[in-house]
Amino acid sequence: MYGLEMDVLMKLGISAVLGLIIGLERELKRKPVGLKTSLVISIVSCLLTIVSIESAYIFPGNDDINITMDPLRLAAQIVSGIGFLGAGVILRRGNDSISGLTTAALIWGAAGIGIAVGAGYYMEAVAGVVLLIISVEVVPYLLGLIGPRQLREKEITMKMAVETKEQITTIIHTIKEQQAAIRRMRIKDTEEGYPQVYLTIAVDYRKKTTDFYHTISQVPGVKSMEIESLH
Repeated sequence: MYGLEMDVLMKLGISAVLGLIIGLERELKRKPVGLKTSLVISIVSCLLTIVSIESAYIFPGNDDINITMDPLRLAAQIVSGIGFLGAGVILRRGNDSISGLTTAALIWGAAGIGIAVGAGYYMEAVAGVVLLIISVEVVPYLLGLIGPRQLREKEITMKMAVETKEQITTIIHTIKEQQAAIRRMRIKDTEEGYPQVYLTIAVDYRKKTTDFYHTISQVPGVKSMEIESLH
């Protein structure tokens, strides 16, 4: 019994450490699901997996009745149930962009790491965490350096109020001078008589959003401006 307790504590400890690594990555990026959430997911997933495995052999019935139980029945429910938690961090922004998918995937990954440790697959769990961190940190950086041009770009959304419709052409020309590509454009007439322009542009990820704000806001006729970037 003492050996079993030590084995359970070791599994929970390993699961906590690996969940901590995933949580730190999200915490450093100021994402909604950070350190505490990842720890809870990883530890509880590990605990439920241990309970599921142990109970399959502790409660099989008596000698007269032979009951067969799936050792990983609870773990199977974790995989599907964790999706509800992941869905809560996926956000749809006003400009129709979606954010939170990576965080939701890492929530699912933290549950998987907990299950792997609870089932006794220690090396596989460690390798999984290493590959997860490489996938979300190292690979995007390398693709930004040597990948296709589209992978080295970021999107900036802008909302502007201009004095006249003729100023829109000047704004578009100024944006192209900044070596930016216009992905989406929407023009709306307001009751005040000032056209509103909504733009989504793609620029090199190294360019600062503040530089675009300063350049476009200096265009004659731009009355107000709102700019947003996810990077």
